[in-house]
Amino acid sequence: MNAAIALLLLIALLAANLPWFSERLFYLVPLKHGKHLGWRALELVVLYFLTGAIAYLAETRTLGQAVAQHWEFYAITACLFLVFSVPGFVYSHLWRR
Repeated sequence: MNAAIALLLLIALLAANLPWFSERLFYLVPLKHGKHLGWRALELVVLYFLTGAIAYLAETRTLGQAVAQHWEFYAITACLFLVFSVPGFVYSHLWRR
């Protein structure tokens, strides 16, 4: 179980930093004027929910059912996802320029 949790945290860390390393929208769509903060925020939200879906699938496959969560869980995981994205932000906006 500890290896699964570590793998899920690594997936979340990678997903949180993906929007900061490309100027394309979701690594597919080239944008004419570059990618602004709004596009990166949209990518972060989509990747947060995608990571949550992966975690939900992992939980149902290992335990057989998912434990019900309340709003506090989602608030904490969203903040943790934002904290995970700090290295990518620092690289793309503060370090690279």
